[in-house]
This record gives sequence, C-alpha cells and structure tokens, in this order.
Amino acid sequence: MFFDIGPLELVAIVVLAVLVFGPDKLPKVIQDAMAFIRKVREFSDSAKEDIRRELGPEFKDFEFEDLNPKTFIRKNLMSDDDEYGLKELQDIGRSLDLRKEMAEVTDAVNGTDTGAPAARSSSAGSGSSGAGGGTPDRLRKREKPAEDETPPYDSDAT
Repeated sequence: MFFDIGPLELVAIVVLAVLVFGPDKLPKVIQDAMAFIRKVREFSDSAKEDIRRELGPEFKDFEFEDLNPKTFIRKNLMSDDDEYGLKELQDIGRSLDLRKEMAEVTDAVNGTDTGAPAARSSSAGSGSSGAGGGTPDRLRKREKPAEDETPPYDSDAT
C-alpha cells in the first residue's frame, strides 16, 4: 500500500504535511484525499464490471491483473512446481553455446572448414593464427605488427 516507503520517510511526510497544511486543516485534507481515492476505486470497479459484462459469459474468469506481462508469464509459461522458471532458463543456457555458434558463423563467413574441436583448441592454444590449418581464435588479442609491416586493410572499416 505504501509502495517502498520506510518508517522514516513516512514520519517525514507527516511532518511536512503538518507544516504545509497546518494542524487545523490536515484532518480535512486527509478526508478529501480518502474520498477522492474511494471515488477512483468505485469508478475503476464499475468500469471493470462493464467490460466483463460486455465481453460475455466466456470471459467470466477474466482478471485484469493477467494483462500485466509479469503475471501473464508467471501464470501461463511457468509451471507450478518451478515458481521462478529457473529450470527452463538453465536448460536454455546449457543448450546455447554462444562461442560454438559464433565460431561456426565466422567459419561460414570466411569460408574456412571447421575442423574437429580438438584440432581447433590445439591450434588456438599453440598460438598459430590459422597457419596450422585450424581456425584462428578471433577472441584473442592480436599481436602488434612489426614496424616495417603495414597493418591489414579492412575495407569495411574505411
């Protein structure tokens, strides 16, 4: 009801309200605020009932809280035994190997043949950058070229 207001903030709001409205007018302001909140709730409830009545009997169990995306996902996608859906997320994480996928895409773009995983790891670990027939490790930082060597030309970067 008070969202994320702690006791110290609540005391500060009360003191500020007493200072702004004064002790004489404060009860009247609180009554007016509560009456306004009641009217808004009544208006909201009547609007909900009108919408339910217009939707018909097939939507008698319709709840407006289900329109909230978090509630919708929790109700429709997550099972009852797995409250937070962690099991599904872990399964997805295990099945998705981003490095492997990126290596395959890079090999397809460069037209290189993907060797066995052992050959790839041995060529990447030995420090050769494609000279041994394996795919180069594109995540490894490049070595500085010699002073007389020109840097590689990248037509996409210019």
